[in-house]
Amino acid sequence: MVYTEIARNKRKTALFITFFLVLIIGLGWFFSYYVDAPLLLPVAVGFSVLMSLISYYFSDKIVLAMSKASEIKKVDDPELYNVVENLAIAAGLPTPKVYLINDTALNAFATGRDPKHAVVAITTGLRSKLTKQELEGVMAHELSHIGNFDIRLSTMIVVLVGIVTLLADWMLRIAFHGRRRNNEGGGILILVGLVFALLSPIAATLIQLAISRRREYLADASSALLTRFPQGLASALEKISADHEPLEVANKATAHLYIVNPLKDHKGRDKIGWFARMFQTHPPIQDRITKLRQM
Repeated sequence: MVYTEIARNKRKTALFITFFLVLIIGLGWFFSYYVDAPLLLPVAVGFSVLMSLISYYFSDKIVLAMSKASEIKKVDDPELYNVVENLAIAAGLPTPKVYLINDTALNAFATGRDPKHAVVAITTGLRSKLTKQELEGVMAHELSHIGNFDIRLSTMIVVLVGIVTLLADWMLRIAFHGRRRNNEGGGILILVGLVFALLSPIAATLIQLAISRRREYLADASSALLTRFPQGLASALEKISADHEPLEVANKATAHLYIVNPLKDHKGRDKIGWFARMFQTHPPIQDRITKLRQM
């Protein structure tokens, strides 16, 4: 099951990138037609491709800088480094760089464009609270994101969601403040196009969040497969769920990367309705714990 999901994850990367590029091209075409500016389409597509390439190659450095994370070596924390190194060997992955975030909140994340350029990061708060088995569970979860190519999918989707949102806002401003094509009888097309532009960022964000929630379940299962001890991660998640301190360096752009939502208190989150759950970056933590306890 896990290996099937990994293969599916790789296929989804190509599918979602294609979807977003079509969405961007559609936005560019409509507004180039609407304001009678043919050059707007190639400019929008060119900007999207350029930003995608920049973010693809430098996203890990950007995220680490935003998180104020510092790289550590084996001599700085031999136990943590050995746990990551041993799990990477067991998973058949290159050993990722290890970073610490100086914050008492309990959290961790992985980033990078592929296993050869991957990074795992953990807060000092979480590092100090976990037993070795719990630490192995958390690090195996993050290494699973690397091995499952979640980090690539997540990075590309985040970038493309940002581009869609930016372009939609930019083009709506041009549409309302720039000159418009004199198109009699085209009112329905214009109305549909404007609604499309307004809803595109929301649809893109919902897709991003749905992907984020699904990949957390997969990483939990992969962690259990790697450590052969799902109770370690379950126990770690219980400790994290009991901590209600928000992570100061986290924001909406990076929240989905973490093992649990770093922005809000966890209390009562499992009791919300289906509509609100669509806008969550992570699945309910109690659901994850229950699934791990049943393994």
